[in-house]
Amino acid sequence: MTMDELKRQAAARALEEVSDGMKLGLGTGSTAKHFVELLGVRVRSGLNVIGVPTSEATRADAERCGIKLGTLDDLDRLDLTVDGADEVDPALNLIKGGGGALLREKIVAAASDRMVVIADETKWVAALGRFPLPVEVIPFGLAATQRAMAQAFAQVGASGQMVVRKRHDGHAFVTDGGHWIVDTHLGVIPDAPHLAGLLTSIPGVVEHGLFIGLASLAILAGPQGIRVVERP
Repeated sequence: MTMDELKRQAAARALEEVSDGMKLGLGTGSTAKHFVELLGVRVRSGLNVIGVPTSEATRADAERCGIKLGTLDDLDRLDLTVDGADEVDPALNLIKGGGGALLREKIVAAASDRMVVIADETKWVAALGRFPLPVEVIPFGLAATQRAMAQAFAQVGASGQMVVRKRHDGHAFVTDGGHWIVDTHLGVIPDAPHLAGLLTSIPGVVEHGLFIGLASLAILAGPQGIRVVERP
């Protein structure tokens, strides 16, 4: 079974968490794209839901699939967000942002009663940090922001290279919000919740890819089948 087929299996299992009338956060990335496509099939068969996309790419996918869309300005609270992850640890803390949509993803997840993470089992790790941690930053004063980030990493016993994400043409990758992303190669993050708080306090940091205490359920697909993990 290919990795893409595993992702689709996880997305299909997540559809079981959706019921008629729900207001849904729609994640970004290759696994979330499968969920949007499968949700569109259900919608065309009569399922009534409203989706809030976490990126312009997801908005385009959802519109193509015929899913009715709204915004957090229109909707008080979302019932459920379904999104992928770059890493998931046993406490269901996450690293997200490989696709560059971490700011909107976190806003939508925080506005939801539940967040369900869908991924292939290779995303399950004992400790976060093998995947580079994305940090969304203001371009102004970047060097000062990076120095403050390095101090935050040192406080939790981590260190590593910081690289401004680039597009294929060599220019800086720009998020939907108009910011840059610094990918930090830490290897292991000894205390992810502590680091999350430290990064949030840095003025030049808009948001970071540590999603702490937001996911309530993880659906992991592997060659042996689906594993469902609830947050302890």
